[in-house]
Amino acid sequence: QVQLVESGGGLVQAGGSLRLSCTPSGGTFSTYAMGWFRQAPGKERELIAAVSRNVALTAYADSVKGRFTISRDNAKSTVDLRMNSLRPEDTALYYCAAGSSFLQLRAGRADYWGKGTLVTVSS
Repeated sequence: QVQLVESGGGLVQAGGSLRLSCTPSGGTFSTYAMGWFRQAPGKERELIAAVSRNVALTAYADSVKGRFTISRDNAKSTVDLRMNSLRPEDTALYYCAAGSSFLQLRAGRADYWGKGTLVTVSS
């Protein structure tokens, strides 16, 4: 069983930056594709960014391309989401997710989910 713990959320002004981190426990980190999802109030959960097991592939939602960067360190078993130029519409609960394949995450599914960390962007 893999447990995912997110950190780094908080309140930031529009135009600011935040870095989210996810630290898994249990399982073998390098065997999972990793991703970040978010869910804003009244909206469905959406994939924001994903990275394949070997870091060869990444994917981003159109709404965050050029502003957010996903990275993973298999040696340290961490996955981060660097968020720049934040906008009020980025306000959401952000979830770390682990999946058995990159395509699974891109389809909006995952095997394991974190409990989420709240990001609030003020205007």
